[in-house]
Amino acid sequence: MMARPPRPPSAGRAAAYLGLVVLGAVTGVAGALVQPAWFPGGLLFALAAEAGLVLAAARVMDSRAGGAAVAAGWMIVVVLLTASRPEGDFLFAAGAGSYLFLLGGIGVAVICATLGGGRKPAGDPARLGK
Repeated sequence: MMARPPRPPSAGRAAAYLGLVVLGAVTGVAGALVQPAWFPGGLLFALAAEAGLVLAAARVMDSRAGGAAVAAGWMIVVVLLTASRPEGDFLFAAGAGSYLFLLGGIGVAVICATLGGGRKPAGDPARLGK
């Protein structure tokens, strides 16, 4: 049997993925504000919230794409927040906490999106071929 090409997602599923991108963006903004306020605890809280959201999205959508959508929203917003404004304002200071948030958040997003679990074949797991 030949493999069929993938179909585009339905409108409801596409809207859900868009909502997950927005939710990831909101989590990125919240984490950027919380991590410097309560340094060691805020950083851990922000990374744990991101990890939980990525894993939950992958489970709810029953595919790794749900986790990847959250991770993409988080990464886009955090990278945009690193840029300084023309007035000289910035959100991330040049410190260990900011770098841990940026690099650790990207690592957490990739790991959790990968581990989020994809679609599994139906049937008895011990005898898939029979």
